Amino acid sequence: MRSFHASSIGVAAVAALALPLAATTPVAASDSAPPPAAELAGSTQSLPLEPLAGTGRAADGASQEGLAQREVRPFSLVGVVWENADDELHGSVQVRTRGRAAGTWSAWQDLETHNHDHAADPGTPEAARPLHGSTAPLWVGDSDAVEARVRAEDEPLPEGLRLDLVDPGADPGEEDAGEGTRETRLPDVLPALDEPASQDEAEAAEAAEVAGAPAEARPYVGKRPRIITRKDWGADERMRESGSIYTKSVKVAFVHHTGTGNAYSCAQAPSVLRGIYRYHVKSNGWRDIGYNFAVDKCGNIYEGRAGGVAKAVMGAHTLGFNTNSMGIALLGTYNDTNPSAAALKAIEQLSAWKLGLYGVNPKGKSTLVSAGGNRYKKGSSVTLNAISGHRDGFATDCPGARLYGRLGAVRTAAAHYQGRR
Repeated sequence: MRSFHASSIGVAAVAALALPLAATTPVAASDSAPPPAAELAGSTQSLPLEPLAGTGRAADGASQEGLAQREVRPFSLVGVVWENADDELHGSVQVRTRGRAAGTWSAWQDLETHNHDHAADPGTPEAARPLHGSTAPLWVGDSDAVEARVRAEDEPLPEGLRLDLVDPGADPGEEDAGEGTRETRLPDVLPALDEPASQDEAEAAEAAEVAGAPAEARPYVGKRPRIITRKDWGADERMRESGSIYTKSVKVAFVHHTGTGNAYSCAQAPSVLRGIYRYHVKSNGWRDIGYNFAVDKCGNIYEGRAGGVAKAVMGAHTLGFNTNSMGIALLGTYNDTNPSAAALKAIEQLSAWKLGLYGVNPKGKSTLVSAGGNRYKKGSSVTLNAISGHRDGFATDCPGARLYGRLGAVRTAAAHYQGRR
């Protein structure tokens, strides 16, 4: 069984933080040369949706599309995708699936119909790609049959609706344990999150100085927490676009939830992350997974978008505010479910470290310039909490009411981890 480990950030690693890179300048990262084309881990099945009940209209005249019960190749994550990323789905989306182990059907489950709230910023190279609209993906576990229904509300359904079924693939570090085994096994004992990789005060102060932090802020860099690398959670680097896009700083940490549901075990979390990664790249058309970091409900932290965990890598997590920010996504749905204490602690420690590298007080505020969205017009200067919820930059339910309500305590704890009173 492979063990996970993190190493401290050396001076050479943080020196790249000072590079004078434009906000949308593609720069080749050291890990950005994927190997030659080969079969990618996992797979995606795309099934077009069709009008339901012959007419495609409910009794009240609302348009409906869906998919009748169908046996399919094994999958674990499902989402509805449509052709134009500028269109929004105003309505409800539900799926039910059949688990492979028990052979029984689930109840109908709702998919979050967000689209624009997670996306690349307008005017960036990533936004110029052929992008698609989508619901949030839903983790359903190892399944082999599916049924779906989509019902419009107020406006017609987007064109080209399809159901994408994602098999995240087996962990590349494990031998195939047999038919139906599709999850990564984490070690039985993980290092405690309050015992991060070593990073002494002198190195932390130098990292902050390189990042341009004011002198009085340099001591306030939280210790680096343990971060599970892309290699260790099984990211297939051949899938993403090569290179990375860097911005000048990290002024705000936006907290998200993935909307994928909470029916996953911590041993399955790497599989969930691989499924989201494939969905973001193959279904949405993004260059890489949208989030800079992910956290599971057991408090494990995962490297998200490639380019360097200490660097200011532009993600696709908060439309309009991806420049000079980072996105931290808690795996799951937190509208009605409370986040675990372990997950909150991980967000606090991660924010303390990464914001500290850039001289930012987690209890303070930062100003970002909007690139355009449904809450702030393009060019607006917006003052935000250094640790904000996704809904602070975009009109959305993300990160869920139960997680959003804990962010005040998260800011206080993160400042404490930086050594602030």
